[in-house]
Amino acid sequence: MLTRATAAFVLFAWLPFPLAHAAEQSIPASAEGQIEFNTPSDNIGCIYTPKGGTGTYQPQDGGPELSCSRVEPSYLTIILGPKGPATLIKNPGEQPCCSDVTRLAYGNSWSAGPFLCQSSTKGLTCTATNGHGFFISKAKATVK
Repeated sequence: MLTRATAAFVLFAWLPFPLAHAAEQSIPASAEGQIEFNTPSDNIGCIYTPKGGTGTYQPQDGGPELSCSRVEPSYLTIILGPKGPATLIKNPGEQPCCSDVTRLAYGNSWSAGPFLCQSSTKGLTCTATNGHGFFISKAKATVK
């Protein structure tokens, strides 16, 4: 199992820009433990579901799970679980993105469970402690 320091190294290795002033941003969880955030552009929205899921949603592998959706230029969703690579869904149908929730400010990071995300004007980079992750922006989406 990778440590948070290793996960941070993996995240920094993936980033297309320097992190000189990255600050950890706290985002409150709902009563059932889910955490939702958008990028400042409101084009990307993410939902973190804790291990065990919620009363209305159970991740496929029991969780935890990070699901991020992009609205433009085309709808897509990326799902990252605690094991294996992220899954890119290029035509997910109707999008739940992006409700009026906390925005992960450009330059800030967020973490919960095994996940760490970094927001920038170039896009959103998220990694799991298992070394897998993704980058999502208006211009592209890649999974690892």
